[in-house]
Amino acid sequence: MRALITKRMVDGLKPTAADFYVFDPETIGFAVRVRKTGGMSYIVQYKAGSGRGAPTRRVTIGCVGKLTPDEARTEARKVLGSVAHGQDPAADKANERRSLLLKDVIDAFLREHVEAKRKASTAAWVRDALCRIVKPALGAMSAAKVTRQDVTRLHSSRSKTPVQANRVLAILGALYSWASKTGYVPEGYNPARGIEKFPEQSHERFLTRDELTRLGDALRLAETTGLPWRVDETKEKAKHAAKPENRCEKMDIFAVAAIRLLILSGARLREILHARWEFIDFERGVIFLPDSKTGKKPIYLSAAAQELLSSLPRIECNPHIIPGEKDGQPRADLKRPWMAVTKAAGLEGVRIHDLRHSFASFGAAASLGLPVIGKLLGHAQPSTTARYAHLDADPVRRAVETIGATIASAMGDGAKGTLVPMPTERTG
Repeated sequence: MRALITKRMVDGLKPTAADFYVFDPETIGFAVRVRKTGGMSYIVQYKAGSGRGAPTRRVTIGCVGKLTPDEARTEARKVLGSVAHGQDPAADKANERRSLLLKDVIDAFLREHVEAKRKASTAAWVRDALCRIVKPALGAMSAAKVTRQDVTRLHSSRSKTPVQANRVLAILGALYSWASKTGYVPEGYNPARGIEKFPEQSHERFLTRDELTRLGDALRLAETTGLPWRVDETKEKAKHAAKPENRCEKMDIFAVAAIRLLILSGARLREILHARWEFIDFERGVIFLPDSKTGKKPIYLSAAAQELLSSLPRIECNPHIIPGEKDGQPRADLKRPWMAVTKAAGLEGVRIHDLRHSFASFGAAASLGLPVIGKLLGHAQPSTTARYAHLDADPVRRAVETIGATIASAMGDGAKGTLVPMPTERTG
């Protein structure tokens, strides 16, 4: 497509199902690239060398909006002028990028990819892993010269924290995949590929009915009488502490409510802590989250969860269901109340995320079906819900009964499935 590149023309461009270029008829090689995502940039295209077999190169000049068409045209002419003098700007730019140190590529990866396309919490975690672990170990090396042995040594050095080591390895793999596509390293170059990960122990914990009863008792005690607290009698100030019968502390009603909502909904911690009253549709019994780990998500509320929400007071000038200490802010975490409650219930070591696993385990045990459980939990992939398949014993029992009855019927043994003696082996 050809058209004189002006501001009016550029403003009128619309994305299509595929990327396309609009070439300027006056400055040969100067064009606007329109991506299917809507992003637009000025580029210049040229032949690197003479002859029919000379390769075609493209150099990005800048983004539409940051440069005017006239400014971009001026830069394009400079590039074409250098080409006329035998230079190859695209190759020079690629060589310059490939000579960068890994720490510089990490900064570009965080700036151009992670922070631009990932959630803030994910971006913070990736930044921490790369800046705290990878940069000190490999940051001073040329990004294109980091070897698989280098990455293996880094991975092996974190053997005491195998889960963290595996996550760092995955992040390095993603970084090099991006760097390969964007020209920071040669295409296909990825030293993190093919390295065996450490085995990871599953930390899933499912509460039994008895444990849930104990947890419920501890929560009721926390919001009524209060949970007992201990005093270190060896400390000098211990003599000034309250009498043993008065050493009880009531828990914040919102902290108790948050724990109950986690149990009753199977939601993630941040989904409950960051939920606002405006997200709740009491008529449908749903909390509609505009954003979560897996994007937009409904949290379905049981009658018990709806009753709990209806009983909670609303704090003026704070839109959150579980308000924090600061005006307008949600509660930051549940670490202290959760430790107190689990200690009182004799459930030390149980993580708050195990409530989500327990919610799913009761659904699986009731044979509600993995697709339904996955929908309730907001899983993006069915494989994530598959971890609960072993808890669903009823379908297996029904299957073996159905198969056994069918075989017995075919053999004329009726529903009882009478055992038939096996023939003995003949000799001679």
